[in-house]
Amino acid sequence: MKLDKKQNRMRRARKARAKIRSLEVNRLSVHRTPRHIYAQVIAPDSGTVIASASTLESDVRKGMKGGGNVEAAAIVGARIAEKAKAAGVDTVAFDRSGFRYHGRVKALADAAREAGLKF
Repeated sequence: MKLDKKQNRMRRARKARAKIRSLEVNRLSVHRTPRHIYAQVIAPDSGTVIASASTLESDVRKGMKGGGNVEAAAIVGARIAEKAKAAGVDTVAFDRSGFRYHGRVKALADAAREAGLKF
């Protein structure tokens, strides 16, 4: 059976999420589409979203020219770190959702680290 691109990504994500679940820590989950990037800090119970940020927010949209680029991802990374710290979370496990760690995913992670979030 041949897996398509999305099924391969979901298989990779499942493996990482199983490891994060065993650690029982908050996770910073990232999702990207060609036009936008989304980030959520999710509690260890896997049901409660503590903080979220994306390129769809009006505050974020002001400072960028497009949602599907590295600059926009860096802005979202800084914003999610700011919101997570406001909610009392300073340490998270990074869940890249099966996406390769480069480009926009890496820019979001680096910006979140610079803004004070520990992975």
